[in-house]
Amino acid sequence: MALPMAYQLGPAVPEWLNKGDNAWQMVSATLVGLQSVPGLVILYGSIVKKKWAVNSAFMALYAFAAVWICWVTWAYNMSFGHHLLPFWGKAGPALGQKFLLNQAKLPATAHNHKDGTVETAELDLLYPMASMVYFQCVFAAITLILLAGSLLGRMNFKAWILFVPLWLTFSYTIGAFSLWGGGFLFQWGVMDYSGGYVIHLSSGIAGFTAAYWVGPRSTKDRERFVPNNLLLMLAGAGLLWLGWAGFNGGDPYAANIDASLAVLNTNICAATSLLVWTCLDSIFFKKPSVIGAVQGMITGLVCITPGAGLVHGWSAIIMGMLSGSVPWFTMMVVHKRSRLLQKVDDTLGVFHTHAVAGFLGGVTTGIFAEPRLSSLFVAVTNSHGLIYGSGVQVLKQVVGAMFVIGWNVVMTTLICVAIRYVMPLRMSEEQLAIGDDAVHGEEAYALWGDGEKYDSTKHGVHDDETLHNKMATGVTQDV
Repeated sequence: MALPMAYQLGPAVPEWLNKGDNAWQMVSATLVGLQSVPGLVILYGSIVKKKWAVNSAFMALYAFAAVWICWVTWAYNMSFGHHLLPFWGKAGPALGQKFLLNQAKLPATAHNHKDGTVETAELDLLYPMASMVYFQCVFAAITLILLAGSLLGRMNFKAWILFVPLWLTFSYTIGAFSLWGGGFLFQWGVMDYSGGYVIHLSSGIAGFTAAYWVGPRSTKDRERFVPNNLLLMLAGAGLLWLGWAGFNGGDPYAANIDASLAVLNTNICAATSLLVWTCLDSIFFKKPSVIGAVQGMITGLVCITPGAGLVHGWSAIIMGMLSGSVPWFTMMVVHKRSRLLQKVDDTLGVFHTHAVAGFLGGVTTGIFAEPRLSSLFVAVTNSHGLIYGSGVQVLKQVVGAMFVIGWNVVMTTLICVAIRYVMPLRMSEEQLAIGDDAVHGEEAYALWGDGEKYDSTKHGVHDDETLHNKMATGVTQDV
């Protein structure tokens, strides 16, 4: 009996298609998407004060949707298309079937020796462009959502609506093309396996910069910002952790041995970092904080990202020890002594958990990158880390980080200043005092009794101003 056309070699199954690679790439993309929706939607909606639960979750949900339309309309090709500038690709749509059903290619990824001969060929992948566009889109989306963590509890939602497409276009696409799409940092040999720089360093720096321009939360919120549901926060954090298997496991662009190593290293580093952060909280603040544990988990995931498939398992443990201690120190000690860090209201401490951890991961990748593993990923042959005899790789990693930091500070500033001429970046004082009900006409926990809306004159004091026991100081909200 003849098989249906969908299973035969032909239009639906071309000779170049590897079904295993295609399946893993789409599963990886879906895992990364689940990190955002519902992962960070739940985490943000739960870790903030009750009156900001809806607004915080909605900022994440909006960004996920907005990035999709921008991505397929122009931003994908700016990140992974044909060369326009050393750091930017040519804008163009990724919507037609002639483009999406052809074999996936990254046209700017060929690397030549100084004499012009080919050193590393252009990447030709064993699945259609549609899978690549999908995979890269969810990375772009989560970057904006991570950035939003610095702005929760006061940014004008209409300003956020403008900020998302502008920052995606003029900041994210630059980093993506420069490091992944064949740009000058890729050609030079800077290592960023899965987004330690493109995603985490950029979101941490841009979030901190935007937080400066938007301004702080209300004084009342800065002094007291109690999470409204720690158990739901843990559910969101769990989706983030397990979703990272797609985040790092999908970046070899194939279901190969390097993907397996990347997934294993990811979990090793995250677990080590969580345990170190919890130990430090217990030693110095006398209480193990669940919020602190989540922060340690995140810094471990971030730190291993630029080197997940490039380092040994023992290196992942060392990176986890560093990611559980260095960002802890910058958050709990340096932050409280720095006038600049105190002045800028970074709601969830994204600067520490993503910028510091991402930079740390990039530098340690330059130290621990193993030659054979590097040859599977880096365009420049004979690339390897410091402990294998290549001190220049650490220099490359630092210079790459400086470019990402500088670009994001400048471009995020320009975007915020431009939006400020059109509308306020910060909510009005009335909205800041009331929260979700004033901004969206909705509340996260609006029902009381038989479906009636909560009324403090009837039901007593049961809101954010309820007196609570003093929380452990080893948590994000106290920075």
